[in-house]
This record gives sequence, structure tokens and C-alpha cells, in this order.
Amino acid sequence: MKTILITGCSSGFGLETARYFLDREWTVIATMRTPREDLLPRSERLRILPLDVTDPESIRVSVDTAGPIDVLVNNAGVGVLNALEGTSMETIRDVFETNTFGTMAMIQAVLPQFRERNAGVVINVTSTVTLKPLHLLSVYTASKAAVNAFSESLALEVAQFNVRVNLVLPGLAPETSFGDNARTRMQNGIPEPYSAIAQGVFANFENPGLITRSIDVAEAVWRAATDPTCPFRLPAGADAVALASAS
Repeated sequence: MKTILITGCSSGFGLETARYFLDREWTVIATMRTPREDLLPRSERLRILPLDVTDPESIRVSVDTAGPIDVLVNNAGVGVLNALEGTSMETIRDVFETNTFGTMAMIQAVLPQFRERNAGVVINVTSTVTLKPLHLLSVYTASKAAVNAFSESLALEVAQFNVRVNLVLPGLAPETSFGDNARTRMQNGIPEPYSAIAQGVFANFENPGLITRSIDVAEAVWRAATDPTCPFRLPAGADAVALASAS
């Protein structure tokens, strides 16, 4: 029986991925900043742990409590939707603390056990905005693109220890809370010179064409976790697959 630790399980991709692996008889360590026992079905194979990926002590305690794991999924992330001119440096740093540095910190905490056992899988969930730039997402894109580049180099470092690194790249996912969470980081709103662009961005959120469902991401994570021959990058969702094919 294998064990997976997933960050950011309170909603969206992380929650669906936890359910997916539970259904397939894995032991699941579902982590979230504020643990909730009502989100997932009760199971002897489920443990819900508090974790803030921006807090080194929280990471240490969670990883120590989790014990040996086979797969780490870095899914925890925050969104920001605004023009660069309307985004404070404090907000920019907050986004990188979770999306980029939090991912790195989690991997640092888990790598020693993977290296000692000569086995392990790291799966980093980023975004297809790194394949095609979009308006008002410069800061978010930068935080995820940094993880992509980091993961490429990390994969070379740890291959000697039989540790794999994969990227899962979701597309637009209306069923998640990304849009709402991103808007909360707008501070004083979109700067007026960018208002016309913003209207188009919001319209796209409300009337998307092809989309990514949470189950698409869970399936991509499953493939990365269980198929050593899978590609380094796995687009997740109809829109993500189409975009990756065109890139």
C-alpha cells in the first residue's frame, strides 16, 4: 500500500485528488491550512494534517507526523489577478511564498527520505498560463513558471536516487475558487487604464470554452504517480491538452 501527501486539500484540485487516491486504495495524507474532517470520507487510510507551506515549522511538523511517503504532490497555491501596476510588492511576495518557495520547501523536507530509500515521486501542479501568457496574470504566471524551470533542473539532480519529478499543468477551472481568491488580492481594484482588458478577462472566466475539471487534474496526478514512463509535463483538462498540442 502506497502513501501520498497532497498539499492544499481544502478544495479544488487537491480535494479531488485526495478522493481519487483514496478510491484506489492508497493511504492519503491530506493537508490544509485549516483542517476539516467533513470534506473527505472517513477511512483508516486517510489522515488530515494542518500545513502552511509558508511556515518552516509547520512543514517540519507535518512531514514528521506523516512519516514515510511515496509521492509528494505540491498543489497548494494562491492566485492573483491584476495588472502589475495594481499589485503591491507585498502581494507579489505572498504569491511567491506559497506558489514557488512553498513548493521548494516541501520538496526539501521530503527529499532526504526519498533519497535514503532510493525511491519517490514529486509532482508539482503549475498552470498552462506558463505555456500561453494571459492578461493580468503576470505575477501568477511568474510564480508558476519559476516552479517549471526549477522542476526541470531538480529532475536531473535527483534522478540518480531513482526519484522522479513531474509537472501537471491544468487549464482554466471554473469549478475551483481560483477566480474568487485571485480577486481578493486586487487591493484597490484594477487600475483604470487596464479596465477594458479586465472586462475581457472576467468575461472569459464567466463564459469559457474548453475547461479543466478537478477530476482531470486528479487523473493526471495519478498517471504521474503510477506511470514511470509518462512525460515530464502532463497537461490536465481539455483546454490544457489543446494548448499544449499547439505549443
